[in-house]
Amino acid sequence: MKMSVKLSQPEKTLFFRGYELDLSKKTHLMGVLNITPDSFSDGGLFFDKDSAVERGIKIEKEGADIIDIGGESTRPGSVSVSVDEELRRVIPVVEALAPRVSCPISIDTNKPRVAEEAIKAGASIINNVMGTDLDRRMAAVAAKSGAPIILMHIKGKPRTMQDSPIYEDLVGEIISDLKNSIAIAEDCGVDPKKIIIDPGIGFGKTLQHNLEILKKLEAFTVLGKPILVGPSRKSFIGAVLDIKMPNKCLMGTAAAAAIAIANGADIIRVHDIKEMVQVSKLTDAVWKR
Repeated sequence: MKMSVKLSQPEKTLFFRGYELDLSKKTHLMGVLNITPDSFSDGGLFFDKDSAVERGIKIEKEGADIIDIGGESTRPGSVSVSVDEELRRVIPVVEALAPRVSCPISIDTNKPRVAEEAIKAGASIINNVMGTDLDRRMAAVAAKSGAPIILMHIKGKPRTMQDSPIYEDLVGEIISDLKNSIAIAEDCGVDPKKIIIDPGIGFGKTLQHNLEILKKLEAFTVLGKPILVGPSRKSFIGAVLDIKMPNKCLMGTAAAAAIAIANGADIIRVHDIKEMVQVSKLTDAVWKR
């Protein structure tokens, strides 16, 4: 059953666990830190704790406002790992990194127990890639901890999401699905001011779907929540540019990030922080002043 949600103007300042993120002043950058052997662009590079922690420190020094730690690949065709395995990967990194950085850490997971343990270990934000299939237990973790939660749109599961995804009304359907997830989160006690939405570029979308989301991103402001976009190194960029290696798509990612910011994104999730700081600063100078 679809649930209703009261729409409001986006809350542009997030207060949580001693942090304040003012999204009205600048676009915030979320730096990707994958603790996985098989992520699509950097799998295995930071799979051991020490290298992951050092990379996290570097991500902050390069200008990230949030460090996003994930222990399970969500690339197309990926297979889910067990709760215990995901915990083994991410918790030691969160515990070691949290005292050494001043920016908040988000935990990229769809498992409530992983989110709960990561919050205990020092994470402050939940990035739920299965946001439009919201597990009430995940919403309860966010509500109890007071952590902001990112609700991402996905059509299907990572293993099958790219098997010919079809929409009759792409933007309208994504908005409807996200609206329902927002309602579930709020019904479970999540503070409406701590919900962020992500239209889910690359998650159950074709090349044309991804381009349309970027073009029509402003439409998602109707939901009254800050918008996060994650275009970094996605396959649609390589398809447009005829580049097969995801980590060779830096300039394409820069273009996608600039378009997203111009069309209303508040947070950009990226791998190449140092370069995207320049992109976001210049785009903000034109569009957010």
